[in-house]
Amino acid sequence: MAILMRLCALIVNVLCLPLHLIYALGLYKIYKRIFPSYMFRITIEYNKIMHDKKKELFRHLSEFKSGGRLTILEVGCGSGANFEFYPPGSKVICTDPNPHFQKYLKRCMEENEQLTYERFVVASGEDLGSVEDESVDAVVCTLVLCSVTSIPQTLREAQRVLRPGGGFFFLEHVVADPSTWAYFFQHVFQPVWYYFVDGCEATRETWKHVEDAGFSELKLRHIETPLTVMMKPHIIGYGVK
Repeated sequence: MAILMRLCALIVNVLCLPLHLIYALGLYKIYKRIFPSYMFRITIEYNKIMHDKKKELFRHLSEFKSGGRLTILEVGCGSGANFEFYPPGSKVICTDPNPHFQKYLKRCMEENEQLTYERFVVASGEDLGSVEDESVDAVVCTLVLCSVTSIPQTLREAQRVLRPGGGFFFLEHVVADPSTWAYFFQHVFQPVWYYFVDGCEATRETWKHVEDAGFSELKLRHIETPLTVMMKPHIIGYGVK
């Protein structure tokens, strides 16, 4: 199956040559303006499917409250799909590398007035320099580590901004087991998936990086979701600094 997989992936890569050219010429920036609209609709459906999993995960946020209110930094906030699951009264700092999400983010903020929004920062997960050291109670990453340039650097930044004892919360799709057809299709269609989902890589073993990040305590589970084959396997949990 490995030979067939590599052959099929090569064919898909060849078919993606126009996309490779568009990216090389810098025209892909146009799609980045359109992508937030697409993701806004997708995340509505994702939240319906993953509602119980998100609710189960984020109910642990309150355990990390250290002062008057819980301070949350969301990395790759997108359109604010997680806001409805945060404890009322929480203060939220939002970051995303795509500034075109702001229109949809504002709409979600207005729908979740139980939260206080400190600011929105255009920043990648690898560079959270605008956030002070040990200044937040929790860092949230959902469907983000699949597209950052460096998972280890993103995790280092998350630990830098977390106060001692703070929590890093994650819900990420990952590569499937090599014995499955999901693994086959993830690798075959990765070239086209990368462009249509703005740099997303469905073939990452993200859990290995989280396990190696040096959290004092780590709650990590592998789960199967009723999503498209490219996103079927997930990891979910949180780590304690």
